[in-house]
Amino acid sequence: MERCDNEKCKHERIAYNSCRNRHCPKCQTTNRERWILARKEDVLDCTYFHVVFTLPQELNAFCLKYPKELYEILFQTSKETLFAFGNDPKHLGAQLGAISILHTWGQNLSLHPHVHMIVPGGGFTKDNDWKNSASNGDFLFPIKAMAKVYRGKFMEKFLRFLANNKLPIELSLRRKLYDKNWVIYAKQPFKNAEGVVEYLGRYSHKIAISNHRIKSVQDGKVTFSYKDYAHGSVTKLTTLDATEFLRRFCMHILPPKFVKIRHYGFLSSRAKVKLKVHQMKAGILPDKSTKLSYAEITKTQLGFDVEQCPCCKNGRMIIVMQFGANGPPLSINDKRKKQIMS
Repeated sequence: MERCDNEKCKHERIAYNSCRNRHCPKCQTTNRERWILARKEDVLDCTYFHVVFTLPQELNAFCLKYPKELYEILFQTSKETLFAFGNDPKHLGAQLGAISILHTWGQNLSLHPHVHMIVPGGGFTKDNDWKNSASNGDFLFPIKAMAKVYRGKFMEKFLRFLANNKLPIELSLRRKLYDKNWVIYAKQPFKNAEGVVEYLGRYSHKIAISNHRIKSVQDGKVTFSYKDYAHGSVTKLTTLDATEFLRRFCMHILPPKFVKIRHYGFLSSRAKVKLKVHQMKAGILPDKSTKLSYAEITKTQLGFDVEQCPCCKNGRMIIVMQFGANGPPLSINDKRKKQIMS
């Protein structure tokens, strides 16, 4: 319980502890801001590219039953595809860096596994020299060629997983997966490194649905908004039975300890020294961020002061009582009874 220290106000409120679950729509804001501040230390003065690797919907049944294994293959093959083109002298001939973020949902909470990858437009040669991409502004590498390589790499690992676990796959499904054009989507490149980090923040700690999209919960039904990308990104409303809403939401709860944000190449932790040396040579001196408290983050990054009294706007909210998770704090009468009994 917190109370305003202004003697004329003394407003009280209960401030519940965060659940800290990564799937919670209310507990990711400060984590996201801390992550953004850390990524700003790694920015380079170059063009950045955004590419999305998706899975065909025919694999959704396997993703539901074996999420850890299928999402691991998705991470591995998307990274291997990107780095294979980066290492090829015809395209770049250098080691890339990338940040990869897993999302598993579509706007209507359907299952739609895909990874967002943010890639600096260049890499380090074998002599540790920086080499810029020769891209004309569309993307680092040809998308159609990448899609074919990606499909081949994924199917190789996927079929090996099925064989190792003695899991069947219908011949018609296998042929369909090989015949289908797998989608890799490339967005317009970023010209400003700072903008890249802010853009990344939209994706890094996002969950399947945020609270502001839920418009009503009544009579056992949930109504929420979504963007219909098939019809010009128009915002629409849909209503589901509460059990169906929960079923769809639970499809996007990741396996325990599964890492959903990964750093590759010169953006990985073990290659930070190489990155810092290049930044110094290029005259880039990023500010070293210190770990901020949640109150400091909300004030400096989000623009509001959680310690300010919401009632009088002058006092500061201070903790006057702490209590367990199983009930509210004791009332004054309860405290007196407890003192008498003790």
